[in-house]
Amino acid sequence: MPQATFICSDGAHRAVDVALGANLMRAATDHGIEGIVGDCGGSMSCATCHVFVDDAFTAHLPEMAPNEDQILEYTAAGRQPNSRLACQIVMNDALAGIVVRVADPQI
Repeated sequence: MPQATFICSDGAHRAVDVALGANLMRAATDHGIEGIVGDCGGSMSCATCHVFVDDAFTAHLPEMAPNEDQILEYTAAGRQPNSRLACQIVMNDALAGIVVRVADPQI
């Protein structure tokens, strides 16, 4: 099973298994990753799963939907060029080993 590594606000690295087809927000909440809230359950309406994607993986992500782009304008932590919502990152073979930094704060 592919893995994703979450870098938490305290600098801790947490590698978790993520099933193909599952999104990173769900994987994070299922594994108790500190800082990923996921208040909206993945409906892309709260931005509490904001992450910064490692540059090595940004080219492997699908194009950002307009709704995600708009939600990212209202994040608690400042938006960066590599900002994404973890609920919109769906694990596939090209993303195996992805590294994301949890945005702090989320709320």
